[in-house]
Amino acid sequence: MLPRFPAVTRCLSLAALLLAGPVSALEFPLPPPGEDIIGQVQVIKAKYEDTFADIGTANDLGYLELVAANPGVDAWLPGVGTEIILPTRFILPPGPREGIVINLAEYRLYYFPKGENKVYTFPLGIGREGWGSPIANTRITAKTPNPTWTPPASIKAEHAADGDPLPNVVPAGPDNPLGPFKFTLGVPGYLIHGSNKKFGIGMRTSHGCFRMLNNNVLELSKMAPVGTPVRIINEPYKFGLSGGKVYLEAHTPLDDKGDPSVVDKHTAVINALLKREDLSGNVRMNWDMVRDVVAAEDGIPVEIALPAAASGTAVSSIPAEIQ
Repeated sequence: MLPRFPAVTRCLSLAALLLAGPVSALEFPLPPPGEDIIGQVQVIKAKYEDTFADIGTANDLGYLELVAANPGVDAWLPGVGTEIILPTRFILPPGPREGIVINLAEYRLYYFPKGENKVYTFPLGIGREGWGSPIANTRITAKTPNPTWTPPASIKAEHAADGDPLPNVVPAGPDNPLGPFKFTLGVPGYLIHGSNKKFGIGMRTSHGCFRMLNNNVLELSKMAPVGTPVRIINEPYKFGLSGGKVYLEAHTPLDDKGDPSVVDKHTAVINALLKREDLSGNVRMNWDMVRDVVAAEDGIPVEIALPAAASGTAVSSIPAEIQ
């Protein structure tokens, strides 16, 4: 039986984890070809005034990421001294490591600066029910500091129905829902922007756009130029290699509109594995561990297999069911 990574991590001290952690809260060295994992899980102890929203803001994590990694902990009042898992270890998203990659299922953005051996990652708010965020290949077409907001008719109608009418134009400033900066995307009507709300990063709260913490969007604004490619994907199951071992990171699946989805988890996991040509047909899976990871959906990479050549054993068969 392969050890489950989170159980091991919880036993490590915060100091030891930080020594092996990222260069900063957002920046990680890009792993070499054939390696897919960045960062380390961290553990902190909650203070009296802490909420998951506060902890997420301080550590560049989204609300639902913290909820998933800390089952059973009260998100609004964790309690003094409660150990909080910070899920700051990530399998890089599948596909080219270039430009911006947004994974809806993670509520997370990755930025691979051109010509630099590093990657940045930031939590995101995405579209709520009825306002799903798109899956697309696009680009940044414009960058605007201190943007004004012209609410579209659909949003004005929604607010009017709730007794909260909007003006035709919301000026730049602390009450502007776009925050201090916006990136315009090639997909009409969609933006990456800041926010005038403390709560909602790492959740389904927007009208389809991608919300960032204001300090995060300002940092990204200094790095990502107009023309940067933006690839928006929806991958709840990410496989990755690290140190010759195979890992799986599982998130709650969303449908193509960004809404929670009841999927055939067996098919979804196998399809995610088959996309990895370097792994497909060349690993010996611990399917009991795969089931545990898929059931937990805690967003933490867990060792689930060894390459067949390394293990010296035959490739394992795929079971009839994962769930």
